Amino acid sequence: MPTEIGADVIGQWVGAHLWPLFRIGSFMMAIPVFGTRLVPARVRLGLALLITILVVPMLDDVPQVDAFSADAVIITLQQILIGAGMGFALTALFQLFVVTGQMIAMQMGLGFASMVDPANGINVPVLSQIYTISVTLMYLAMNGHLVAFDVFIESFRTLPIGLEGLGQAGVWALAHRISWMFVSAMLLALPAVTAVLIVNISFGVMTRAAPQMNIFALGFPIGLIFGLFAIWVLQSDFLPHFQQYSEETFQFMRQLENPP
Repeated sequence: MPTEIGADVIGQWVGAHLWPLFRIGSFMMAIPVFGTRLVPARVRLGLALLITILVVPMLDDVPQVDAFSADAVIITLQQILIGAGMGFALTALFQLFVVTGQMIAMQMGLGFASMVDPANGINVPVLSQIYTISVTLMYLAMNGHLVAFDVFIESFRTLPIGLEGLGQAGVWALAHRISWMFVSAMLLALPAVTAVLIVNISFGVMTRAAPQMNIFALGFPIGLIFGLFAIWVLQSDFLPHFQQYSEETFQFMRQLENPP
């Protein structure tokens, strides 16, 4: 006698593949490098399908709910939220250095020197673009993308597919991650900003002592030179800072999967 396949079996089989696909697909659309405009959407979708096929056999059984019920919609939204939230945590790591470049560039007078960021399609200062390229190369050289996928796949065990999801604590943690991004960017840009500020203050004192001096003709190029010198000095500690912020990001993603 042939085995009859009912609607429940089909619904469970579809849910076992679609719900992981929603989580993986939203993660692939939000993470840096792979989620940027430089990678076509078809490539990202193909990678998401491939990862889903490889991950599904290792997952536990999904909840047996009706495909058109409210619980199925909630589970779908939870998977999208988890994937997009973890991708946002990685994006904040990259945007941290973009904000740092903007702070330093505005202080030293390079804010007008902007160019189109091909990854995001917006105008950013040239210094931010240099930092973005440097961070991307270091991220790939240190196999950060492999660590990110490892931490993300681990979320299927710590945050199984169900109605629970991130919860209120996880959503608030993601919201407060924005403040971490700006605080870290300020700490990273503080030495260069302080050095340029001291130069500007010294020129202000000189202007009070000699009012006939043209502060704009003299102060601007010297401030720019000191800013470039501060950037050159900070480049020696760029890799340790990136490693520290990367470790904090991956630790945050693990804490997001295991809320206290």
